[in-house]
Amino acid sequence: MLEGIRIIDFSQYLPGPHTTLRLAEMGAEVIKVEPPRGDPARASIGKEDTGFVFQAQNRNKKSITLNLKDDNDRGTAISLMKSSDVVIESFRPGVTERLGIGYADIVKHKQDIIYCSLTGYGQTGSMRQLGGHDLNYMSVSGLLSQLKDENGRPIHPSNTIADFIGGITASEAILGALVKRERTGGGAYLDISITDSLLPLMSNHILIEKATGEQNGVPSLNSKLVCYHIYETKDGRFVSLGALEPKFWKNFCLALKRENWISEHFCSANNKNSIFIELKELFASQTLSEWTQFSLEVDCCLTPVLETNELIDQQLINERGLIFEKDGLRYTSTSYVQEQVSHINTVESPPKLGQHNDDIKQLSKN
Repeated sequence: MLEGIRIIDFSQYLPGPHTTLRLAEMGAEVIKVEPPRGDPARASIGKEDTGFVFQAQNRNKKSITLNLKDDNDRGTAISLMKSSDVVIESFRPGVTERLGIGYADIVKHKQDIIYCSLTGYGQTGSMRQLGGHDLNYMSVSGLLSQLKDENGRPIHPSNTIADFIGGITASEAILGALVKRERTGGGAYLDISITDSLLPLMSNHILIEKATGEQNGVPSLNSKLVCYHIYETKDGRFVSLGALEPKFWKNFCLALKRENWISEHFCSANNKNSIFIELKELFASQTLSEWTQFSLEVDCCLTPVLETNELIDQQLINERGLIFEKDGLRYTSTSYVQEQVSHINTVESPPKLGQHNDDIKQLSKN
């Protein structure tokens, strides 16, 4: 879908590279500009100069190493930007201006450039110059407060949710800007804050809190009902039941020959409720495998809570081609359009540091 679009990517670590990975999988040409020592993600857990995080986020890209404080290398960077459709950077506010590669520097030469700055707190505001990471953005956006254990303490997620949401938001904004340019001929400057990108996830919570005082969003979705809950199985695993609609709850109850539960659809999930106790005992009487088979036979919104190593064997993921292997590693497709999944057969491995230096430097001279 983006064949013929060239993107110059100055970003490092995860949010920016995930942005351009999504665009590369749509067909864009992504030229990754790295400092001489490389994207720090290369040094994360992994092997040689291609750490696992780097490998996961940088396939289908080209790599050139440039020292942006060097006049010649900076000139090469500017030439590349002039010949491109999109620029993305993830420096702190003000850095690109000091380097001479900011939006104002480039738009003088290419008025229709789409320039995306992706930072933790945005280009304006009192926190703009502060450093931060995924956990900080989740905290200040309110999202972390919605992930608590049974004692009400925020849990430490094992996934960098904010980084990925920031990358998705940036890719969405870039696609919108490309549409605008196609229609009007005008470029755009995009100030994307990772923290800002999380606030829409809190939209229901913010409105409901103002109206009712409830801090945890839609009451029926926050583990207070027996029909929408996570239950433990016989073998210490877990299943999620999401039978909110009456038809799904009825299917669940009838399949288990518990007709007397049908009228208890929205009863409370607390240990003073005998129905909840019976449900916990029932789920604990069978294994995850047995409940998984039940979930495929009975339409009641029941699913197993899968671990990472089980995803490769999950039938739906296999059917839709969302995980694939290359060079002994497993990757996930970012493509949400099934027609694009065929790209898997032509995936290029993440580039070695500076792998395309000669070719790209020649390109910058043309």
